[in-house]
Amino acid sequence: MKNISERDKKHLWHPLTQHKLHPDTIAITRAKGAVLYDEDGKEYIDGIASWYTCMYGHCNDYIVRKAHARMQRLDQVVFSGFTHDAAVELSEALMGILPGNQQKLFFSDNGSTASDVAIKMALQYHFNRGKKRNILVAFEEGFHGDTFGAMSVSGLSVYNGPFEEFFLTVERIPVPKGDNNGEVKNRLLEIVGKGNVAGFIYEPLVQGAAAMKMFDAEGLNALIGICKDNDVITIADEVMTGFGKTGRNFASEYMANKPDIISMSKALTAGMLPMAITSCTQKVYDAFYSDDISKGLFHGHTYSANPVACSVALAGIELLRSEEMQQHIERVTASHREFDEKIRNHPKVASTRQLGVIYAMDLNVQMERYGNLRDKLFGFFMDNGVFLRPLGSTVYILAPYVISDAQLKTVYDTIEKALNEVV
Repeated sequence: MKNISERDKKHLWHPLTQHKLHPDTIAITRAKGAVLYDEDGKEYIDGIASWYTCMYGHCNDYIVRKAHARMQRLDQVVFSGFTHDAAVELSEALMGILPGNQQKLFFSDNGSTASDVAIKMALQYHFNRGKKRNILVAFEEGFHGDTFGAMSVSGLSVYNGPFEEFFLTVERIPVPKGDNNGEVKNRLLEIVGKGNVAGFIYEPLVQGAAAMKMFDAEGLNALIGICKDNDVITIADEVMTGFGKTGRNFASEYMANKPDIISMSKALTAGMLPMAITSCTQKVYDAFYSDDISKGLFHGHTYSANPVACSVALAGIELLRSEEMQQHIERVTASHREFDEKIRNHPKVASTRQLGVIYAMDLNVQMERYGNLRDKLFGFFMDNGVFLRPLGSTVYILAPYVISDAQLKTVYDTIEKALNEVV
């Protein structure tokens, strides 16, 4: 009998993969805490929490128990015309950690569809009020997902090339970095001054797919303020940043001006099940509340508000709010700072940055996003038992909050070893 990774090759097509260049996969058979185990028994420290999802640790016992209890009582029910206690309890828990202006929740399946829902909300908000606004504003190098609306507002052409002629109309602006805040503000004022901008979508403070690029909170706050003054709907894509990663529940908490809409997924369900939520203010919701049925938001997913996923998300929020998990977040944040003191002046390191448990370093080399050196780095990390996934010349860490100090040291030591032996 062939092993799992060999059997995989016959039928499976993996994401973000050119299979002719990368025909091999690693078969993971189980996971626990911050560790993945492959079919040969080798262990890997999950340095990116499996794309920023399993923040409370893989197969967290508390979350597993909550999922098991729910699936014995209610597995799935249509969410159009029905409801259930798991969705209601989750809504109440989310209102306890979301920015105070958020009032309504719309369920979908993943981060990309959460962005699509947000974009549709922004566009239809104006349409329902008899205004023609068809322009969206987004940051350069932003990334919001792979479905068409989300692709339209994403600025990473490596993902978008074949589809760009089919996109929504988008104006792009640079991220505010502090020294360019005035320039970015003026550019946004120029765009919204035309009167046809429906919404502004952004990743608050950290652009994940753009290699964890970080920018200025004061500058972003000013941009949100301009949008509010011009009735432009603001959308915070917190799919990556949400649920504690930046040191606060949501990155939007760093700004005084809060978004009209927030999209969330990934750590929402702690890596256990796929689910997404798009939250919005009462003002946005009220634009859809009408005797005219056509003004409703006609968007739906079969598994919207799946009861088991809702129970998992509720358990995740309980863990996030616990004193123990907050201490883990503080511990990992402090540990990254110590590592940064040691590594930032390394001759192979061009720059470093950190926000909460998100740590990133740019290497002092030219490297393609999916080039040979990047592949060598990935292979080196895996050979040394650490799962890190470089984004071009950027190496970043976004591990589960429960990662141990010893495991963190292994991650740091492996990165330092790679700088000396691979780069």
